[in-house]
Amino acid sequence: MSAPHTHTGSGERFPDVRDLVGIGFGPANLALAIAVAEHNAGRPAGEAVRAAFVERQETFGWHPGMLLDGATMQVSFLKDLVTMRNPASPYSFLQYLQEHGRLADFINQKTFFPTRIEFHDYFRWCAENFTDRVSYGSEVTRVTAGHGDGAGDGVEVLAVHHHPAGGTGADGADTPLYTHNIALGTGLVPRLPGGVQRGEHIWHNSELLHRTRSLTGLTHRRFAVVGSGQSAAEAAEHLHRTFPDAEVCAVFARYGYSPADDSPFANRIFDPAAVDAFYTAPDEVKDRLLGYHANTNYSVVDGDLITQLYRTVYQEKVSGTERLRILNTSEVADVRTDAAGAVATVRSLIDGTTAELPCDAVVYATGYRAPDPRDLLGALVEECLTDGRGRLRIGRDHRVATTPRLRAGIYLQGAGTEHTHGLTSSLLSTLAVRSGEICDSLLLSGAERAVRTGRNRPAAAAAAVPHPTGSRS
Repeated sequence: MSAPHTHTGSGERFPDVRDLVGIGFGPANLALAIAVAEHNAGRPAGEAVRAAFVERQETFGWHPGMLLDGATMQVSFLKDLVTMRNPASPYSFLQYLQEHGRLADFINQKTFFPTRIEFHDYFRWCAENFTDRVSYGSEVTRVTAGHGDGAGDGVEVLAVHHHPAGGTGADGADTPLYTHNIALGTGLVPRLPGGVQRGEHIWHNSELLHRTRSLTGLTHRRFAVVGSGQSAAEAAEHLHRTFPDAEVCAVFARYGYSPADDSPFANRIFDPAAVDAFYTAPDEVKDRLLGYHANTNYSVVDGDLITQLYRTVYQEKVSGTERLRILNTSEVADVRTDAAGAVATVRSLIDGTTAELPCDAVVYATGYRAPDPRDLLGALVEECLTDGRGRLRIGRDHRVATTPRLRAGIYLQGAGTEHTHGLTSSLLSTLAVRSGEICDSLLLSGAERAVRTGRNRPAAAAAAVPHPTGSRS
């Protein structure tokens, strides 16, 4: 739905209006960029979807602080950015392996689960083909109506205001990108307990690799890892392996790490068809399903990693040198820092006794929260509809329901949609299918806009359709 020049209800003209601006360029909006590119391939210029993306990071990166040696994906490689939508796509993980000369080698491993480092390299390989459409190192500050005040008979154009991350433009002003639709794919925000602030000796696990690589020496030769999920277990294993002269204390309220339910029937909750079922279910059924199957994703650990950690604890008991300590049924009641590191006060939930642990670092693997998309929308929030619990109403096509006056589309890429689309919302499982659904919705809304305005879409300069380097598709 290409539209280089578009009129809003106020009759004001805007230059270079895009059909889509994606806010954030992680795996979700990368999958959407690929879906758009595949739609555009072989179509006349006037039928092309014109898309641009804004990303805060200087380069593409997906949880770079947790790309730990040996850590594997918890999702099949077939649930890559494209295969569930288009198995013939040149952007598949298998195509990536072929381009890098590792297809046969990967097959010989007899696994569905590549390492996280390799899958990140696959994402980066795909992202390299869209550098001309992404403004890296740029932070979006707000989204407004295209004409600034939302006046007139309808808002067809949005302005995405952005500037260099950590500063402002040369003239101190934001730079606007005008678009008919936005897709929010900003990911999740690290979560810490109330009152805890990140610092030199207090980390969130999302920064684990960056922090450990900058350590020049250990004072206390001890780390504490707070949390009972996959990231906590991985952090404990990584620290124990990386610092062989240090003690690692795993602190969590449970009696032990709980295994993730990755059995075939439970995994069907991540199928595209399950999204349809979840979306149409009554709210009370949605709540029950989220509760029933939380152990497929939340505060659970891969079974092999649990076995590995238990074996380590046992072998250290045999040897008489216990470096991996499991402080279960406990909590960190307080943490403070001093010149030498951090001191964690660990309290037993059984008898209330406490102990102070001087540490070189306390690592909080306490999860993430979904950012509220309304924080970017300013006055446009008044045009967004909510349900009885004050949550945004979201269509099956991932578009926020709005009043008729807001005709521009606001699409949510995962975060903030679990209450409508289920457990897959913030995961990789349905990225490929979801990107196709959003692309289809963009095409439909563009056709409706053309009919409503009674205008022919003007021809646009044909954009080169990117393909992964060296592919012949």
